[in-house]
Amino acid sequence: MRLFVLFDMPVETAAQRREYTKFRKFIMDSGFMMLQYSVYTRFCNNDTDAAKHMRRIQSYSVKSGNVRILKVTENQFESMVLVAGEKTEQEVKETAEQLILI
Repeated sequence: MRLFVLFDMPVETAAQRREYTKFRKFIMDSGFMMLQYSVYTRFCNNDTDAAKHMRRIQSYSVKSGNVRILKVTENQFESMVLVAGEKTEQEVKETAEQLILI
């Protein structure tokens, strides 16, 4: 399954930019990879693993903005339609690694 973290945080002041940077670094250190700006995703082996990461993000306190978590199955993630642009380097790498595992 996949967890998505979607966030929209203000960056008008220096303090807000610092908070945004700290939160972004926190989710990246937690194993999330950027899918698009302010949309990060992470593969989880099972519901227990997903719940652990959801709790970690929920416990991280942001002062302003919106932070959302979405959990989807791997099949739902793979059925995502790319309308414009190209797959990220991480998406291509993960697909190749999954084929090797099979």
